[in-house]
Amino acid sequence: MPREIEWTDSEEIGIQLQEKFPDLDPLTIRFTDLHKYVTELPGFIGDPAKSNEGILEAIQMAWYEEFKDAQ
Repeated sequence: MPREIEWTDSEEIGIQLQEKFPDLDPLTIRFTDLHKYVTELPGFIGDPAKSNEGILEAIQMAWYEEFKDAQ
């Protein structure tokens, strides 16, 4: 069973997104799409209505760090 993650787990979410979308540059993703990607991750238990721009930006930056490391 996947580990439960919430909106505040930006580093774990970034890792999972990089694994799921290895060829996708996170800086090209709209926040509406990012929100969808996060809520569809295995183990995500956060309330979809509880995200905001700051949370999504933190997730995007965590994902971007993983993306850069994978290059």
